[in-house]
Amino acid sequence: MDSFEGTVFHLKRSAMQALVNWKSSDERKPMVLKGARQVGKTWLMKEFGKQYYQNCVYCNFDEEDELKSVFKANKNPHRIIELLSMIAGEKIRPGETLILFDEIQECPQALNSLKYFKENANEYHIVAAGSLLGTLLAKPKSYPVGMVNLLDLSPMGFDEFLRAVDPALFAYYESIQKEQPIEEIFHNRLLDAYNSYLIIGGMPECVASWVKYKDPARVSQIQQELTEVYENDFSKHNGSVNSGRILMVFRSIVSQLAKPNEKFMYGAVREGGRARDFEEAIEWLVSAGMLNRVYNVSKMEHPLAAFDKLDQFKLFLFDTGLLKHMAGIDNSAILLKTDYQFKGPLTENYVLQQLRGQFDVAPRYYSDKNSEIDFVLQYGTEIIPVEAKGGQDKSAPSFKKYVKDNQPAHALRYSKRGYKKDGQITNLPLYLASKTRELL
Repeated sequence: MDSFEGTVFHLKRSAMQALVNWKSSDERKPMVLKGARQVGKTWLMKEFGKQYYQNCVYCNFDEEDELKSVFKANKNPHRIIELLSMIAGEKIRPGETLILFDEIQECPQALNSLKYFKENANEYHIVAAGSLLGTLLAKPKSYPVGMVNLLDLSPMGFDEFLRAVDPALFAYYESIQKEQPIEEIFHNRLLDAYNSYLIIGGMPECVASWVKYKDPARVSQIQQELTEVYENDFSKHNGSVNSGRILMVFRSIVSQLAKPNEKFMYGAVREGGRARDFEEAIEWLVSAGMLNRVYNVSKMEHPLAAFDKLDQFKLFLFDTGLLKHMAGIDNSAILLKTDYQFKGPLTENYVLQQLRGQFDVAPRYYSDKNSEIDFVLQYGTEIIPVEAKGGQDKSAPSFKKYVKDNQPAHALRYSKRGYKKDGQITNLPLYLASKTRELL
């Protein structure tokens, strides 16, 4: 069970709306929440049950071993419901009771039972969650493909963070429309909030602590503990992927991103390291939701995925606050607006974290001998070049040359400058990254 359950009552999550839509959808199937450990899955599903159902039946397969026997012995969903009702001591009613299966990866039979619910008892509303589910779902035989709805839960984005930390400023943020000038007083306050987000990140426990105590040392302590929890998870993991290699890849991320070219190099994990040594470990970390992978494309054309260079990619951490902690960046470097070695990668990590999920196609990047574009977005059939700058500086020769040569309908530069169109380039302040799509 998530340790910070009591503290996050005020953290509103955008994913809640996706669950509300799911509840009323005609196409509803059992829902599976995936995402890294501690991003708030348990809290979200319990809160959803509390707000939108008359009652909730919560099953945790990590804590209650005897629950597993119900699923091992039965495939009939109506019989399963009957037994769960007895255990819970309350009648489970279709549409009125929300059934929650937590840590479902601990009971493969329960995961598999979702198929029978979909086929024979779809009137029951079920939400399942678990950590490392992504790594299971990457193996199609291990779960009922096509029989469930999937929802990815990430750490809190900047918008969710702002809503928790400064509701009044969030109200202003929400009201920002396309090409609206932002008054300097609000621009500066939003930049301050952005700097705080770089330090605190989006892990619910860190955000809750910041709201309550405003003490960066406490946040840093939580980030240290979270890093240890994850590293401990890798060593406990005993599948076919070597856990030592998972740990080595995870620990190499900071130095990978600190290189002049941030492209992932196997040799930087271990001298003489090769793709075949670490490929599986990378896949595992990406599936587990711990790393975000961005592929290099050979052409900036629609459809982007057709031009992926599968052997060239960058790996970013799923939470910017944890990356800042792992890189050992001193808070003063961020708050005093100085330039430091890791500013570029940290900014890119942030931008990617906010862009994820806004567009149907995952972001890519472009790099060849002569030029480098930080990110490439596909919006409908349109291709949008993106430049991410950590400060006020706006020199970006490759980006400007691409815009001049190709005249794209949109070209985005994130920086600490104000929101304005600069010729063909739209300058978006970094704090608007999570609103990118609605501002296009």
